[in-house]
Amino acid sequence: MRIPKIKGIIDRRILINYQVDKEVLGNYLPEPFKPKLVNRKGIAGICLIRLKEIRPKGLPKQIGISSENGAHRIAVEWNEKGKLKEGVYIPRRDTSSKLNSLAGGTIFPGVHHLADFEVNESNGNYNVAFISDDGTSLSIEASETGNWNEESIFENLHCVSDFFENGSIGYSPHKNDFDGLELKAYNWKVSLLDVNKVQSSFFENTDIFPKGSVQFDNALLMKDIEHEWIGLEKIKTTANTI
Repeated sequence: MRIPKIKGIIDRRILINYQVDKEVLGNYLPEPFKPKLVNRKGIAGICLIRLKEIRPKGLPKQIGISSENGAHRIAVEWNEKGKLKEGVYIPRRDTSSKLNSLAGGTIFPGVHHLADFEVNESNGNYNVAFISDDGTSLSIEASETGNWNEESIFENLHCVSDFFENGSIGYSPHKNDFDGLELKAYNWKVSLLDVNKVQSSFFENTDIFPKGSVQFDNALLMKDIEHEWIGLEKIKTTANTI
């Protein structure tokens, strides 16, 4: 069964992006996913997204819900019916919403861990942090900027924007399947963030990511994006992905 179509507003979306050694990601990713490379590096990161007016498509926005959410993502490729596809594998989702947590795998894709979020935003500055029910934690301090990180493996903002817009399909582990969801943004637009501080217990886990295998690349901001989430057919696997 597919996840139903969901409609709403991305009130704020922060993407913190890292370069990661391709061998490390290749060892971590379950089949059929393989790391999508940019200049021989894998790309992974964190999505911190505030959603509002979220409801099944066709229902009035007045019944929609709002929530803060975090997702750890890895850019991937895979073969599907003989065609090379691209998107993101999302091993970890966290949410402030009890409904999202309870409905993970039915209305929303994959397991959603319930988390306490702290958010402070003013004058182009963004401080977002959460700690989840199992102790996973994340925090960032960032501010809006027009300056491009010259150490990025992407050539410019346009290139990184296209990379993530083209990777709009995401798969999350759920039991022995991968739940699929496609983001259809009606007005895709990104801008730059300057990251003053970032901490992620996931990417700092040296059992998964050995020291030196992960390097900050860039950070992006999206605001006021009307969108739909479109459920896709599950990808089935016999591998243990939990």
